[in-house]
Formats: sequence, C-alpha cells, structure tokens
Amino acid sequence: MKSVSSLPAMMSAAATPPLTNFTATTASRPAVPSIQCNLLFYDRHHVYSHKKYSKNGITIKYTDLPKHIRPEKGYSSSSVRGTIYCSNHKERNVGLPSDHIAVGAKVIYAAAPAMGHNQESHPECNSRVPAILTALEKMNLTSKFRGSDVVEVQNFRPATTDDIESVHVGPYVSGLEKAMDQALEKGLIFIDGSGPTYATATTFQESLLAAGAGISLVDSVVAASRVSKDPPVAFALIRPPGHHAVPKGAMGFCVFGNIAIAARYAQRMHGLQRVFIIDFDVHHGNGTNDAFYEDPDIFFLSTHQAGSYPGTGKIDQIGCGSGEGSTLNLPLPGGSGDTAMRTVFDEVIVPCAQRFKPDIILVSAGYDAHLLDPLASLQFTTGTYYMLASSIKQLAKDLCGGRCVFFLEGGYNLSSLSNSVAESFRAFLGDRSLASELDDPSYLHEEPLKKVKQIIEKVKHIHSF
Repeated sequence: MKSVSSLPAMMSAAATPPLTNFTATTASRPAVPSIQCNLLFYDRHHVYSHKKYSKNGITIKYTDLPKHIRPEKGYSSSSVRGTIYCSNHKERNVGLPSDHIAVGAKVIYAAAPAMGHNQESHPECNSRVPAILTALEKMNLTSKFRGSDVVEVQNFRPATTDDIESVHVGPYVSGLEKAMDQALEKGLIFIDGSGPTYATATTFQESLLAAGAGISLVDSVVAASRVSKDPPVAFALIRPPGHHAVPKGAMGFCVFGNIAIAARYAQRMHGLQRVFIIDFDVHHGNGTNDAFYEDPDIFFLSTHQAGSYPGTGKIDQIGCGSGEGSTLNLPLPGGSGDTAMRTVFDEVIVPCAQRFKPDIILVSAGYDAHLLDPLASLQFTTGTYYMLASSIKQLAKDLCGGRCVFFLEGGYNLSSLSNSVAESFRAFLGDRSLASELDDPSYLHEEPLKKVKQIIEKVKHIHSF
C-alpha cells in the first residue's frame, strides 16, 4: 500500500503498463497475493427491491444489491437533496429525457458521489461530490432557487456491462466485479501498478452508476436538442473519475472510462458519429487517448501540464492509422494560467472543432489545474473555469446544436473544486462570473507565455492549421 504522503510524488511518475492484478490489503495486515484478473465474463439479470441511505445531505436509493456491493448502513441526514433511482434493467428509453427534463432548462446535472468508494486521506475521496453539491446550493445554483433553469436528473440507471465493454476488455470488467468479494473481506483492493487506484466493496457498482449518469445525460441532451435549438448543457458530477482508465484496466484513481463509454454510447445509440472530446484536466487523459487513438470519428484534444502524471500526452502523439491527426495533445509548461488557456482555446481548440465538425462535444472537466490544487503546478483560477464553460457552451451551440456534456475528472482541493464547478454552472446559466470575489490575485505569478506561444505554433504546424 502506498502512503498518502507519496501520492503527489507519484503524479510525476512515468506511465505504468496495462493492469491485470488486484491486490487486497487492509491497514493492519500485509497484502495478500494478487488475484489474476483473467476471470470469465458473466452477466446478471436480477430484479431488485429498493433500499436507500443518506450522508452529507444526499440520499441515494439503491437496488437490493448483493451484500458485497451494498453501501454502508446507518447514515442519516435531515437535509435531503434528492433521490437517485437505480435499476439493473438493460432497457433504456433511448432519446427520451430522464426524469421529465424540462426542454427550457439551461443546465442539467446528475450526481453519483460513490460514498462507499473511499479511502481515508486519499485525494480522490468521497467528500468531493458532496462539497460541490453543498456549494451549488449555498450559491443558489440549484432548482430550489433557479426553478426550471436547473434540473437534476434523478432517474438514471447504472451502465450495463455491454456499455463498459464498448471501451474496456471483458476480463478486466468481470475480474473487478468478482474482486469485490476480496474487498469485502480485506477492506481495500489496490490494483497493481495503477498509480495508485484503490477499490472497496462498493466500487464496481458505484462505477457502473457513474458511467450510467453520463450516459443518461447524453440521452437527455440529445432528446432536448431534437426539440430546441438551445438545449441545456449537462454536467455529470460523478466519481470515480475516468480519463486515466485504459482499455485493459484501471489507472490513476480512475476505474472505468466514463467519457469514453459515453462517446461510444452516443455513436451506437444516437448515431452521433463525430464526437469531439476536450480534456482540460491538469493530467493527460491517457485512457481516453488510448481508447480512440486509431478512430478518425472521435477527436481527442487534451491540454495538460507538461511532465505531469502519467508522463504521456506528448505533442507528437497525434493518433495512428486511420485515426492519425484526430488526437491533439498540448502539454502546457508549469505556471501556465488564465491567459495561456484563453489563448489555447482561441487558437487551437476552436479551429480544431470547426474543422472536425462534431455531432456532440464531451468534456473531461478536471479542476486540478487550479492554482490551489495540491497535485500540480498550473495556475488556473475560478475565472479560467468560467471562461472555459462559457466558451465551450458557445462552441457547441455554433457547431453541433448545443449538444454538450461535461464529466467531472480531477480536482482535490475541495474549496477550489466546488467554487470552480459553481462558476461553470454560472457560465451555463448566463450569470455573471463571481471570480473576482473568489480568486486572490496575490497568489498569481507571471505566466510563461513565450513558451506557451511556441508550443501553440508547434501544434499548428504538426496539425496543419
């Protein structure tokens, strides 16, 4: 088991190989031998009754899950935000909004906080989504205060194994499911070489739920776009995050590739063939990169800190085969901030999207490039995230009928994370930014804009625009 103090150092480590092993550990005993993830795939067709639990003001209604994947009992709260209904049926009302989504909404969101997927003192902990939800309510950005402008999708299903296997190999998916028994017995599972990614007894089911939230929002946005020229922007407030999870396994806190799964779903179920993915997390989305590296119909564009975990995302990694040119990696030098990102958006992201002509835009929204985040050294502000949300919303409106879904990725300072997501919601709503009240300019230092300009010019030359 890696110590918590070693986590920031690991963020700059070289990329690890594909993952196949699960190691069960507890805090008080050494790891047991690894369990090889070469188990046979199987599917379940159960009908479950409903159970629920609540914590930190969130009530989640689960199906009657097997004991090894039920959430902890005994949580209670007097403040209930909403109920998420989960079933294990594979059928979907494809093309229909979830939970009576109002066509006139400006922003819709779904929350999957994965309260059982948690390791004490780990950066990717179960306080992240509750902190965001608390901030949204405190800042009057929920339907309680904004009426039909803001809608929470409450009636979504977990992803099916077929959904997951559109991106991940079957042995990994079935192996993780079966490893939940080991997690129940031993406390935690650390997936070997994953840098470090842990699992608990609820991780498999909660990861299906996270992926299902994103899929449901794709359904809702597509349905709204069929009857409105100005559909709502959607935000999947979910964990575990996904953009590091490679097709063969977990990696970098990520279990399933949520945004990659949603991209394949959009193609398969809605005929949205051309998918443009923007990843502004501080770390390179290597899992998404790998999933679509040879696919000309999915354009993956990542901005990330140069030299950061997992060591991938070099500027010359542009795709291969028929997908050559449909991957664009732009590593930013440490210290890059708001001015750098505005320039990148105008000079790289916009022309790439215009040339690609997407049917939908999906966004890996990582908030760990914030200057207060502990795992990197860029200096984005809440104002940067307002700009990105507003600009991407407009880009989607200009190019693909407004179809746009954000997926939560990184962000480990709870204050900067929740404030920055709230700023994104303000941008979606068309409210003025409150960044001047949230950001302290005394923390900022001069950006390496000359280096940024040089790398932008290099990207333009490589991709011929």
